This record gives sequence, C-alpha cells and structure tokens, in this order.
Amino acid sequence: MDFLYYILTGTLILVSSPFLLLRGLVSSTFRNEIKEKLKGANALPQLKKSLWIHASSVGEVRLAKTLITNLQEQGETRPIALSTFTSTGYALAVEENLPHVFRLPFDFPLWLNPVFDRITPSQLILIEAELWPSLLRLCKKKNVPVLQVNGRMSEKSFTRYRKFKSFFLWMTEAITLFSMRSQKDAERLFDLGVPEEKIRVTGNIKFDVLPMGFDALNSLVFNPSSFLIVFGSTRPGDEGPAMEAFIKLKTDFPNIVGVIAPRHMQRCREVEDLIREFNVEYTLFSETPEGDWINHPGSLILVDKLGVLNSFYANAKLAYVGGGFNPRFGGQNILEPAAFDTPVLFGNHMNNFEEEARILVESGGGIQLQNEEELYPALKQLLMNSDERQTTGRAAAETVRNHRGAVLRTIKFIEETHSA
Repeated sequence: MDFLYYILTGTLILVSSPFLLLRGLVSSTFRNEIKEKLKGANALPQLKKSLWIHASSVGEVRLAKTLITNLQEQGETRPIALSTFTSTGYALAVEENLPHVFRLPFDFPLWLNPVFDRITPSQLILIEAELWPSLLRLCKKKNVPVLQVNGRMSEKSFTRYRKFKSFFLWMTEAITLFSMRSQKDAERLFDLGVPEEKIRVTGNIKFDVLPMGFDALNSLVFNPSSFLIVFGSTRPGDEGPAMEAFIKLKTDFPNIVGVIAPRHMQRCREVEDLIREFNVEYTLFSETPEGDWINHPGSLILVDKLGVLNSFYANAKLAYVGGGFNPRFGGQNILEPAAFDTPVLFGNHMNNFEEEARILVESGGGIQLQNEEELYPALKQLLMNSDERQTTGRAAAETVRNHRGAVLRTIKFIEETHSA
C-alpha cells in the first residue's frame, strides 16, 4: 500500500505544481512559505539520536514548550528537535528560544528523508492530532518509535476516519502508543480498530501549560475602576456579535473596556474595518506605549500582537472565547481565561475542545451558549451579579488546578517507549 500511496501523492504533486508555481509568482508570502518548507531541517546542525517533537501551530508549540521543559528537568539528555506546521507556530517557537526549530516539509519522502538524515531521530512525538501518512510510514521503515501525546480524536475526525478505517490503521501502524487526553478520545480510537494495549489516557497537558493566577505573569496593569471584557481567539463571524454585545453593554455599564484578540494576526485589518463600521473608537495594542495601560481611557482595544492574550485574561472580569459558534472552527482554548479566575463563555460547537467544555460546564466554571444571540444577555447577567461572577471564576480556576499533572504521566510513557 505504501507504493500505491506514494504514486498517488506524487501524481497529485505533479498535477498541482503549475498552480503552485503560478501562486508563488504572484504572492511573496506563499513563495516564502514554500521556501521554508522545502528547506526543512537543512539549517540545523547534524544531530544524533534526537528526540523529534512535532507541533502544528501556536497552541501545540506552547504545549511543546511545557513538555520540553519538564523533559529536561526529568533528565532528558537526547538533543531535541522541534518541527512546526504553521509559520505562526514556527515564529513562536523561535521567539521562545526552543531547541532546533524547523518547518515540517511537505509530506513526501523526497523532502522528509533529508530531515531523517539530518536529525537521526530515536523517537518521534506527535502532539494532539498531527498524523501525516508519509512521515509515519517512514518512521516504521526506519524503526523510529512514535508516540502521540495529548492525543485527540474529534467527532468530525472520527466520522471521516471511520469511512476509511483501513487507511487509518495503515497510516497509524507505526505509532507505538497513543497517549490520549480523555476517555472519549480513547474510545473513538478503539472503535477505529486500534488495539486496546496501544491506548492510554493521561489527561490534558494544556492544564499544565497554563500559568495560575495574576502573579504568574508579567501582566499589564489597568486602572482598578476599569472593567475588562475580553473577546479572545475570535474567528470569522465572532467579531460582529461581540461588537453588538459590547455596544449594548457599554450603554448599561460605561466603565467597561472591551478587548478583541483575533486568533490569527493576519485578520487584524479585517477586524479593524469591522470596528470602524460600528463607529467605535479603538486602540491598537501595538500603538500604546508599554506601561501606559493603567491610564488607558479608551473603550476598545484590538490586540494585534501574539503572546499577550493571557495578560489581558489576567485582568479580565469576563471572557468570551471564539470559534465555538461555527462547527468548521470547533472552538478555541477555553482553559486560558479559566486559569485566572475568569468566568469563560463559549459557543456550542466545541469539536476540538469538547472535553475541556464538558469539564468547565460541569464544574460551573464555564457557560456554553447555544447561539450568538445569547452572548449579550449572558454577559449582562454576570456583570449585574458580582457574586455569581466570582463564584463562576473560582470554579473555573479550581477546575484547572484539579486537572494538572498530565505532563508527568506523559513523560513516563515517552521514557518507556523510546528506543535505547
């Protein structure tokens, strides 16, 4: 089946190459993206028996940072190489000074084999849902043990893989152990035909990634009379209802300050245009002098920089996390505001965060909305009732505290499964 798969994907690459070349000619961004991927690990020094960790984007890179820190604290001596799929994940990994960072090349032996030659992995760690057929088959061929950590199997992915069960089992044959974040994720794997002895439930490392409380951050400091409401990790379709809710709330509560933080920074111009349509004065985070937030008089802040959202969550009285009103997006990380005693609201399509949503709702620390129309009344209710707001926030933080520890359980399996 390997030969057939490579023939099919190779043919697809050849057929699509004229369109890729044309796009590269008209888009410098796309051209640079291709160059980074083709370069792969060529810029890295030669590594011997490395521990290769692969993370897709920003959230997975943050998780990788926690995993790497704990591995080194536990005595890991192998050189560590970290690959990312997205450019934003790569930028964050470089900014955080993580070891031997590179972009994962295209999933085809022609570009993957040089990576194996350069970093000679003794083990591959895949974070969450990053399953690449060629990468996994090459690991099997080269006898590189593979461990999926913080593994998740959403309902959407499960439905898709169930239609091609034989392909899924062929693709994942190289995986030595699936370390899943919840029992439901594990059950879906088992239903796809993965042997029970290859599946473990270790919990969600994202609980370990989170700082706990205001003092854990070099946080922005706001005027105590300001009442921050953060609309974080927003996706297309989130900002309109957020602006409508904010404008209504501003009429009822003049001292509130709104914060909008798009999930992808390239959408900031689009969100700016939307804010102007609502005729609301706003401030760009990047244009405010550092240390001047305590005197911030404005009513709306647009966050146009990565890595600062948690500082706003630490100051917030309420948070809405985007991506949950559209099943295509499947939600965003709702644990981040919860760690700061902040009540968190989110939509009903949390495909990628269903376990986190269930835990927070059951504990009373999260409020799941069924549609956009519920956003304003839910926020207003919590604004008017300080006791309910504080109780919800405490429950959210307590939930995060109670579910920490997955990273150490995961490291135990990494140690057990890596080749000598």
